[in-house]
Amino acid sequence: MTRSLHHSLPQLRRSDFTSDFLWGSATSAYQIEGAAALDGRVESIWDRFCDQPGTIRDGSNGAVACDHYHHWPEDLDIAQSLGTNAYRFSISWPRIFSGPGAEANPEGLAFYSRLVDGMLARGLQPWATLYHWDLPQYLQDQGGWLARDTVHAFVEFADVMSKHLGDRVKHWITHNEPWCTAMLGHADGIHAPGIKDFKTAIQVCHHVLLSHGLATPVLRANVTDARVGLALNLHPISAASNKPEDLAAAQRHDGLRNRWYLDPLYGRGYPQDVWQALGEYAPQVAEGDMQAIAVPTDFLGVNFYFPEMVVHAPGASALDLRLVDAGDVERTAFGWEVAPEGMTSLLKRIQDDYQPGAVYITENGATYDDHLDEQGEIQDALRRAYLIRHLAAVRNAIQQGCQIKGYFAWSLLDNFEWAEGCSRRFGITYVDFDTQVRTLKLSGKWYSDFLHERETATASKWQSAA
Repeated sequence: MTRSLHHSLPQLRRSDFTSDFLWGSATSAYQIEGAAALDGRVESIWDRFCDQPGTIRDGSNGAVACDHYHHWPEDLDIAQSLGTNAYRFSISWPRIFSGPGAEANPEGLAFYSRLVDGMLARGLQPWATLYHWDLPQYLQDQGGWLARDTVHAFVEFADVMSKHLGDRVKHWITHNEPWCTAMLGHADGIHAPGIKDFKTAIQVCHHVLLSHGLATPVLRANVTDARVGLALNLHPISAASNKPEDLAAAQRHDGLRNRWYLDPLYGRGYPQDVWQALGEYAPQVAEGDMQAIAVPTDFLGVNFYFPEMVVHAPGASALDLRLVDAGDVERTAFGWEVAPEGMTSLLKRIQDDYQPGAVYITENGATYDDHLDEQGEIQDALRRAYLIRHLAAVRNAIQQGCQIKGYFAWSLLDNFEWAEGCSRRFGITYVDFDTQVRTLKLSGKWYSDFLHERETATASKWQSAA
């Protein structure tokens, strides 16, 4: 149940951050582009997944979504009007390659060239994500991420896109949230391709990380002054009690949720406690794989949404644990706990444990039940308060020594929210999916006031939001 708690909102100004701090918003291709069968785009695993009855909460799909493929100038105008100086987007792999051995699709390449030129014309620094979950279906038919050949197909994709856009795009994110690719798509089966096999998921995770490691030097070779990283969804983890078995369960869960990605990226290999706990589920790792995964990166992208609490539960999962409800806490409409203090502690832990250098918040946002009022506006006061409190948490982390260099709000637009379809809205801009009319929400207006350093953005005006 969503519960609104009253908070005294912190005072917050853009000038609390350095003058070179990057401010942006983020989107992903399948969630907004639409144009699913236009200009040479082929089927993705999400197109196939959405066609299966019962997979999407409201029965919708991404065939049209926000029709960003045709509305991109308007959408970039919105991003510019907010006062952001960066824009994170993803590239649709099925829009570029139509099959094994195929040449890159010139119409797909031309679309992203226009899009990047549009960003630059509006003073938006382009941040390209290569993989945001929309694997071409033809690759899935050949084994998908379980097949090592997909690793090499990804490297080819990275090679083509960086050669095509690298004269203008300097910031590259190889993967968005490998945990979701592996676990939601291949263990839980609630995301495409809908596989439910834990051993497969662990192997998929290894191949995704390996593809990041092998693609990174290719991106650097093709792009002058390239800045390369990847975006991880990371969570503060706690035990449900101080019982030794619950504390141990929390350690195991943190191992697979956080350390399984961070440790190999920073040269430590897979955490041995998790490897041992996995037993027969541990992945096949070829010679040289771990060295490839540990290739130095220029930044770490952190996607933060909520903390998790676990209890020891023999047989409940491969690691003998279960997620439990934290109790009577503030939640978004998604049921996710609102915990900005957890964001600060997570960022401090990453800084202390890994010294990653530059960190960017590549996603942070919330879904609430938005409705147009009689004036045609969306008074999303809870989302506005969410942004204020989480940006204050970022500021607190910076004051504690964290090297955070930018923040991307998720998301610029309401969009197709994966298994939730169009029933969950994360945008700071409201999208009417029938008419494609965009309306800036109250949260978006606040973000704009904040970025333009208007007096109206200070907390005193927004106290009623909490």
